[in-house]
Amino acid sequence: MLLKKQTVWLLTMLSLVVVLSVYYVTADPSTTNQVVQNKEEGTASKAKDQASDGKQTKVTTKTASDAVFETIRLERQDEMSKKQEELTNKLASTDLTPEEKSRAMDEMKKLTETANKEQVLESLIKSKGGYEDALVQADKDEVMITVKSNKHDKASANEIVKLVNQELGHSPKLAVEFQTK
Repeated sequence: MLLKKQTVWLLTMLSLVVVLSVYYVTADPSTTNQVVQNKEEGTASKAKDQASDGKQTKVTTKTASDAVFETIRLERQDEMSKKQEELTNKLASTDLTPEEKSRAMDEMKKLTETANKEQVLESLIKSKGGYEDALVQADKDEVMITVKSNKHDKASANEIVKLVNQELGHSPKLAVEFQTK
C-alpha cells in the first residue's frame, strides 16, 4: 500500500513538472521578463549613430526611473557572483591541471578588475559630468554607458567617451545612452 502512494505522488509531481515546462516553453518571452517591460514602459526612444576616431559610438535617449538602474546593477552583481562561484569551484576541483587552474585564476582576476573599473567609471562620469546617475557595463570588447541626465547632446557623449577611453583604453564598440527622468 505504501508503495502505491509513493508511486502516485511521484507521477503527480512529474506531471506537474511537465505541465510547467510546456507552459514556460510556449509562453511569450516578453511577459516573463519584467525588466524589459519596466524599461520599455513610458519610454520614447530615439537613437543617433555617431562615429569618432573610427569607433562605433551610439547615443540613445530614454526616460528612466531609479528602479531600472538598481535592477540592472543587481542583475550584473548576481551574474558576476555566479561566475566567481563557478571559477572558485573550478579552483577547488582536483581534476584540473595547474594550467587550467591558472587560467581560472586569471579569469577571476579579470572579472574583478572589470567590476572595479566599471565602478570607477560610474563615479568619474557622475562627478565630472555632473550627472544624477551613471551605469557602466563592460563586456569583452563592448562598453555600454547609461547616464541619467536632462541634457543630452553629442558634446556630452564625447566627454563620456573620452573618460571611458582614458580609463579603459580604446574600445571598439562604445554606446552612450542618456535617460531622462
